[in-house]
Order: sequence, then C-alpha cells, then structure tokens
Amino acid sequence: MKFKRIFLLILDSLGVGEALDATNYNDNGANTLGHIKEQYDLFIPNLKKLGFLNTINMDENNNVEAYYTIARPTNPGKDTLNGHYEIMGVKNDIQFKSFTETGFPRELLDQIEYITGRRVIGNKNSNGIDIINELGERQMEHGFLIIYTSNGSNLQIAAHENVIPVAKLYDYAEKIRRITLREEWKIGRVIARPFTGKPGNFRFTNERQDYALKPPTMSVMNFLKENNYSVISIGKVADIFDHEGITKTIKARNNNEALNKLSDIMTKNFTGLCAINLNDFDSEFGHNRDVEGYAKAIEELDVEIPMILNKLETDDLLIITADHGCDPTFKGSDHTRENVPVIIYGRNLKEPKKLDILDSMADIGATIAENFEVSKPFIGKSFLEQLK
Repeated sequence: MKFKRIFLLILDSLGVGEALDATNYNDNGANTLGHIKEQYDLFIPNLKKLGFLNTINMDENNNVEAYYTIARPTNPGKDTLNGHYEIMGVKNDIQFKSFTETGFPRELLDQIEYITGRRVIGNKNSNGIDIINELGERQMEHGFLIIYTSNGSNLQIAAHENVIPVAKLYDYAEKIRRITLREEWKIGRVIARPFTGKPGNFRFTNERQDYALKPPTMSVMNFLKENNYSVISIGKVADIFDHEGITKTIKARNNNEALNKLSDIMTKNFTGLCAINLNDFDSEFGHNRDVEGYAKAIEELDVEIPMILNKLETDDLLIITADHGCDPTFKGSDHTRENVPVIIYGRNLKEPKKLDILDSMADIGATIAENFEVSKPFIGKSFLEQLK
C-alpha cells in the first residue's frame, strides 16, 4: 500500500473540453472550464499551482506542485450516474433516459397517478426552487404531486411535508422507482424532495432521498469494502451508487457544507477512500447557465485548497476530477460530453508534471484499486507506478 488514505474530490460537471465523441451528443465545442475562463477573469492561484488550468489545453507547465492530465469518458451518456460509474471502474453500456426536452410521457404520468392515487402537476424541466415556488401553493391546496426533471436522467417528486408526510413521499418515490425500471422509462434516479414553508417562502428540507439504479457491476468501492477498508461518501456519492460499497455516508446540502465535512473527516484516522461530490457547480450554475456564479464557485473552492492540502498526511493522496461537463455558455441547459481534469497531489510526491492523457475515467478507479491491492475493476488502467 503506497497511500493509506485517498481523497477523491469530484467537481460535479467541471469538464475541460469536448470529448472525442462529442459530435454524437451535439456537443462540439463544449468546454466548461475553458469558456468560463474566457468570459470571467478567474482568480484561482492555488488551483493554478496544481496544474488545473493547464488541463484545458494540456500544455506543459514545469512549475506545478501536482501531477495533472485529463481523462476521456468511455461510458455512453453524459449523466451523473454513468460518469461516477466510470470513475469507479463500472462499465455500463446503457445510456439512461432523459426527458428534459419533452417532459415525461403521458403513459408514465398515468401510472404514477394510479399507484399514488394523486394527481400529477408540473412535468417539465425546471430548477427545483422555481417549480415549488410556482406550484407549491397549488400542491398544498389539492394534495397534488409536483413531478419535474432538473436536466439529466432523473425524475423528481416534490410535496409539502405538512400535506404529504415525508415517509409517504418516500413510499411514492419507491413505487415510481419500480415502474421506471421499464426500458422506455429507465431513468437513472428518482428523487424525493420534501419542502416546507409558506407561499413565497418555500424551501426544500434536508430530507431529500435519492433512489438510484444499482450499478450493473461491482465497483472499486465494493472491492474496498469487502477487504475491510473504509469507504466514506460525502455528498451524493452514496446515493449515486445506491449505497453499494459505502461504509459511511455523510450528507451535504452544498459545496460549503461538503468541504466542511471533508475538513472534519481529514482529522480522523482511517484507511481507505473518501469520495466527495461538490454538486453546486452542476445544479446551481451549470444547468442554469450562470457563468459568473460558476466562476465564483470555483474561486470559493480555490480558497479552500490550502486547507485541504495542509491537512493531508504524508501518506495521503488527493485526486481532483469531474464526472462530465455542463458548459454554462453552451446551448440548452443539459450536461455536455467533455473530458475531465485529473489532478493528483501528495505531500511526498517528488516529480509533479503533466501525465499522458488517460484513455478512460476508469483509470482513476483502477489506480485506487491497485493502491489498496484489491481486485481490479472491470475497466481502467492504473497510473499508480507513475506517481513518484
């Protein structure tokens, strides 16, 4: 074992340029980080020292403090599940269904109304806060269910907790999860979203619950858990994998909370993996095509980088990456098919430099597996020996 603890920081949607097959997704020219940098004067000195900006063009930088490269996506689709699957060595040939352009089909809505006994309203692509502000009062008056999608492969079901108790909303979500296993409706996640408050001041509670598909194969996290290593999830990583291979789940509502939880975990003594998802980049700024908000969120992360690096032990490793793109300058509001940055930092690594481009995001998972000497994942090639 080369590293006792590995911290995997996933910057949700922070891609660095169109993938080789971007044409298949109508995403030619997408570049989340590159286009943000073009439109906003990013001040990120700490990330810059790690080679983060060099991943845009893969240019040489001999004055970096970390290894840097990019990884190409190989799993089909550009959704959160497939991106995380690939990072953790799970091969998946299924592109999950997305209904962001058309809304959910009437047949599915009829099935939801039948199994819940409640009328459905909404059925559109929307930011969650926007739709509960629009339809929350109506939902409360009539006991309807607000159904919507927020880009990507998901179906979200929202209700005021005083009208539909949280446990009942979870029950509805579980039933919807079962019927959306049909091929024509196979979405990645069903998400229960209880909310509270009064008209004009609605807010989601902390009781969000995701019902994801189980990964089609075992992941690196499963192999770690089987060998009695810790596998700690901060943010939505556990939900994405339907809690498969996770030994400890820590919820986080936003980037700041996730980073605070990371800071706390870094003081604990464990051996294994801690995977952290920073979701605000995607949900708050990428989908909303908010360039300035996205840029400021990157700058806020940059401020936290010294804290993270200083808390690393000499036998720790930090890997920073992403799961897909969501270019805020691009057409539409969906994810974009992009390569992802890969930054590798350790206090004892003596030769930081640019690495060759990784053929798959799964190379990250393969490296983690080799470090802990567990079973190799189904896809991916380790770069552990290159870290010196």
